[in-house]
Amino acid sequence: MSRIGKLPIPIPAKVEVKVEGQHVSVKGPKGELERTLPDTVNVLREDSRLVVERRSDNRRCRQQHGLCRTLVANMVTGVTVGFTKPMQIAGVGYRIALAGRKLTISAGYSHPIEIDLPTGIDVEVDPKATAIPGTRNQQGFNFVIKGIDKQAVGDIAATIRDVRPPEPYKGKGIRYTAEKVSLKAGKSGKK
Repeated sequence: MSRIGKLPIPIPAKVEVKVEGQHVSVKGPKGELERTLPDTVNVLREDSRLVVERRSDNRRCRQQHGLCRTLVANMVTGVTVGFTKPMQIAGVGYRIALAGRKLTISAGYSHPIEIDLPTGIDVEVDPKATAIPGTRNQQGFNFVIKGIDKQAVGDIAATIRDVRPPEPYKGKGIRYTAEKVSLKAGKSGKK
């Protein structure tokens, strides 16, 4: 039995859950999420909790049991609390700005990079430049990506990070706040 898959999912008081076959929809104070699960699992509602059971004991069902339980639990968490991904941008002249639903990133290229934010994703930019830990004397900006869909928050965070990943010598670039970048020693000149 899957250790994660067998755990029941508690349903908070302000959350409505509808299960119609393989289609699960969750509505809460922050919004509404829907997902169609594979036919390898069943979602059952028992009082104020959801239980995800696998239909058989074959390999495919065992593989997807914990995954499907986690997907449903993330939906419940998303509509009640939401998900955040704190990030940082560090480097001389590196900036990030939000105008409407468009994120403009200046990251050392000849032109600014513009990213359209998907529906349900918000970005908060801290306008003050602060010293970024783990870099060599770099100033930068902190910003936070917020949303109710964990997958969408992670996807847009990865897209933003791919604009300029952190480089290993000075630590310049865009990184997740919790990300550790090992800095290499630069070349030492002849003496």
